[in-house]
Amino acid sequence: MATQFPEPPRVGMVSLGCPKALVDSERILTKLRSDGYGLSQDYAGADVVLVNTCGFLDSAKEESLEAIGEAMAANGRVIVTGCLGQEAEMIRARFPNVLAISGAHQYEAVVGAVHDHAPMPPNAFLNLVPESGLKLTPRHYSYLKISEGCNHRCSFCIIPSIRGDLVSRRPDAILREAEKLIEAGTRELLVISQDTSAYGVDIRKEPRAWKGREVVPHMTDLARELGRLGAWVRLHYVYPYPHVDQVIPLMAEGLVLPYLDIPFQHAAPDVLRRMRRPANEAKVLERLKAWRAICPDIAIRSSFVVGFPGETDADFEYLLDWLDEAQLDRVGAFRFEPVEGAAANALPDAVPEEVKEERYARIMERTAAISAAKLQAKVGRELDVILDAVDDEGGATGRSQADAPEIDGEVHLRDTFDRNPGDIIRVRIEDADDHDLFGVPV
Repeated sequence: MATQFPEPPRVGMVSLGCPKALVDSERILTKLRSDGYGLSQDYAGADVVLVNTCGFLDSAKEESLEAIGEAMAANGRVIVTGCLGQEAEMIRARFPNVLAISGAHQYEAVVGAVHDHAPMPPNAFLNLVPESGLKLTPRHYSYLKISEGCNHRCSFCIIPSIRGDLVSRRPDAILREAEKLIEAGTRELLVISQDTSAYGVDIRKEPRAWKGREVVPHMTDLARELGRLGAWVRLHYVYPYPHVDQVIPLMAEGLVLPYLDIPFQHAAPDVLRRMRRPANEAKVLERLKAWRAICPDIAIRSSFVVGFPGETDADFEYLLDWLDEAQLDRVGAFRFEPVEGAAANALPDAVPEEVKEERYARIMERTAAISAAKLQAKVGRELDVILDAVDDEGGATGRSQADAPEIDGEVHLRDTFDRNPGDIIRVRIEDADDHDLFGVPV
């Protein structure tokens, strides 16, 4: 008997305006076709109709409105995009039943709207790529990129010259991707960018509708909405701007993991100045205390560069003293290496390699002692642990809420039977070393 495949939804397109708009329409249709959608040459055969509008002249606007009206009359299931989409209120006033509206070049929003209003039937032959995309990480955790580029000009970094200035993704697109990942089995979302705390500064006046409410493109609002999806949410690459304080209560409420990855890089004011980074290490210490008062279990991880050009013995001792006071939970260190194209290469007073090695060994020894003491304080406590690997003999490896995959410590478990990677279980901590915890399921 022949296998019967479900019929994929069919999309119709009305494309108006200039050649750039035509190229946009081609790109949208190409993506939808690659997703398995069929194309319709008329309104009657379409499950949804896209109208790519023009809004350059008044006459073009009127032509676009007429096209929307014709599609609504003939089909009734219409998604509007293109230049006129910037005037969404005007379109809604005239056509309140339009399914979705987006502006020019907003391909992700258009494709997402089609997926929402004409979803593909699940079928292994039609859906050759899962809706959550192809992953290089285990099924139970996923990296969620919220922006590209960076507005900082740190002297040791060439990211802005490679990726350009900050470009934030629309919050509704991020949330839609996160939702699909969770539906596909993700239990932990790792939010990444070059500067997560700067998210939305380029689109701050462009709130987007999501689940019947507006979401402002701001780190706090995005973190809150991600937390409502039900997975662990871990924030990486967060610069300590003042508004980061607003995220800490979300951690205390359990919406976001009590974890911040903050790339301090150094603490000595002169080194920070040469790095072209904010020299506010004293205020940071005050804020760390305030954060811990609100959320006592918050874990702070960071990375530091030793041997930066001009770093003196006094600068390095200042860093060690600062670390003693900051009591960071997880610390990585790097020996300074010149990067082609970085401004730091031209700085005088290079630090000899043997001095870099000596300082690297000392900072790692100091931070390992801090880590060991903080982990020892967790012995006897019960913690939630997400499992990364299990074996047939009851052994398992997982991570607490204070541990990101690949870069932080692990929780090694015994007597863990009938569990799978991705399970989140309650664990009693029995022992600790410099970096890892050891426990048993409760």
